[in-house]
Amino acid sequence: MTRTKHPSGAPWRNFYGRFKGKTLRPNQKEYLESDLDALSPGPVSWEDNPDRIPLDLDKVFGGKPIWLEIGFGAGEHVIHQAQRYPDKGIIGCEPFINGVAMLLGKVRDSGVDNLRVFPGDARNLFDVLPEGSVEKAFLLYPDPWPKKRHHRRRFVTQDHLRPLHDVLAPGAEFRVATDIPDYVRQTLIEVPKAGFEWLAEGPGDWRHPWQDWYSTRYEMKALREKRMPHYMTFRKPA
Repeated sequence: MTRTKHPSGAPWRNFYGRFKGKTLRPNQKEYLESDLDALSPGPVSWEDNPDRIPLDLDKVFGGKPIWLEIGFGAGEHVIHQAQRYPDKGIIGCEPFINGVAMLLGKVRDSGVDNLRVFPGDARNLFDVLPEGSVEKAFLLYPDPWPKKRHHRRRFVTQDHLRPLHDVLAPGAEFRVATDIPDYVRQTLIEVPKAGFEWLAEGPGDWRHPWQDWYSTRYEMKALREKRMPHYMTFRKPA
């Protein structure tokens, strides 16, 4: 788009969703005030980086392969990945500040040092991630926007998927989990359209979670309500 929000040149991007929910607890406010800046992957916002200079990920992660989780919710999965794979540099992106605060508490408890956090719209992060820099990406139980007129707000649209494709390395894996049948349908249409290959060879490839999967509170709720999760694996061609 060519419209801009302000003189910095930031593109006009509608954001649909909440930035904040219930009142933060005092300890959560303290996490945000004390820990968030130190866990930044670098200057991402248009105010801090109006020229959209790519992040120096080697400086941040010491040359580790980079993984990205888009919309980490309360942080259960992303903190599990950081603990299980200390040889990876992991970036978690989440605009909902209550979820960010919950993740920061988990970072303190776990002591992981290979995780960085961006509290904002993933599209702004895509702007400054170096092309081909991310080796694995996760989109887990994204906001389903169930009403048909709101389907254009879902992450699995070309406005999100094409920038994601650009920042993924050739051969990179893109994992998507959802319990919403229509989200599955839209994912299987839009993600290949953006240049990804679906790797499923049979029903077992999407009915069962990945071997290193860590279930989130959203998945547990879906299972209690008898909704079937789908685990879809895509790849950017090498």
